[in-house]
Amino acid sequence: MMAETGRKRAAVVVLGDIGRSPRMQYHSLSLANQAGMEVDIVANGGSDPHLLLRENPSIHIHEMKSVQLTGISKISGALALLLKASIQLTMLIWYLCFKIPCPDVFIVQNPPSVPTLAAVKLASWIRGAKFIVDWHNFGYTLLGLSHGRSHIIVKIYFWFEKHFGRMADGAFCVTKAMRHELDQNWGIKTPDEDFSILLEAALMYDRRVAATLGEEDSMDERQLWIDMKNGKQFVYPRLLFIITGKGPDKKKYEEQIKRLKLRRVAFRTMWLASEDYPLLLGSADLGVSLHTSSSGLDLPMKVVDMFGCGLPVCAASFSCIDELVKTNSNGLLFSASSELADELMMLFKGFPEECNDLKSLKAGALNTGSSSKWSTEWERCALPLVNQVIGRNAC
Repeated sequence: MMAETGRKRAAVVVLGDIGRSPRMQYHSLSLANQAGMEVDIVANGGSDPHLLLRENPSIHIHEMKSVQLTGISKISGALALLLKASIQLTMLIWYLCFKIPCPDVFIVQNPPSVPTLAAVKLASWIRGAKFIVDWHNFGYTLLGLSHGRSHIIVKIYFWFEKHFGRMADGAFCVTKAMRHELDQNWGIKTPDEDFSILLEAALMYDRRVAATLGEEDSMDERQLWIDMKNGKQFVYPRLLFIITGKGPDKKKYEEQIKRLKLRRVAFRTMWLASEDYPLLLGSADLGVSLHTSSSGLDLPMKVVDMFGCGLPVCAASFSCIDELVKTNSNGLLFSASSELADELMMLFKGFPEECNDLKSLKAGALNTGSSSKWSTEWERCALPLVNQVIGRNAC
């Protein structure tokens, strides 16, 4: 199948839920709206992508079925991984080589690296297209969290990721630190979030406010509301945390929250449609990011979304987070639950009228969001690379 004459075509590949891949959705919109290309998204189904993608006539979404291995509990872990990767490889080759129109360029999210990078490289060779990797993190470091860096599977994964990653025609990176690592050590030019930290910080805030106001933990819930109405709780407000996502440990954490018996802090969990997520961020007073990098080289996309909505952030500290979160400018960093609790006490003291520290961070977040819009950065950094890689390439 040939690409349309006179108009370039891109294939965006995500071996995962496209609705939970905001960066690849942004790439797709920019390719269609700013580069004027037809875009085919090849990804797993699951969550609905943003309405802007679904309604864009230049964007075509091709949903693959997720591979779920059931009834094979007797198969060893390594063999199960090999079987799953083989099925995914076959499915990717079918979609990339035969089902979608011939693209000028493939843009693939990494991780996962296996079998995605090999499948896209093979498809680019068969169809005479170019191949760009968007490096979000290193897949082998994520695998190392569960198996250990010295495990043979992790070593094989590392070789695979590095070997096929170097075969790409171009690369995007989420941080300067990752770009440096790829350039210096890979020859490429270009652990999980700890929710317990938030729970511990919430508990500390709850107890510290009680101590500051001279309250008993056993005080009736209705009395707290009465006191707040009468102005007693004006110094430190009650906090409502909205937890987004639908991770596998959601139920476990909901049970932990119940056992804490918090009086001045509440939690709610929800999964939002893509178009509703910015509305939630725009309604919030503070964002909290628990993301820490397995490689130390990637950045949390949720923080970018928060800044885009003018929302200041308290973020878990790691090696390159300061590329994004500027302490005392658009957010604060923490390394322990006690530090996060201290920040909550500082930022929300006198809320909503007299919390000057929070207001200052919000102004900084608004400035960050307005000065680093995705479309501006994409046109400055990504579009020249896409045009350079494609060149006169024709299918």
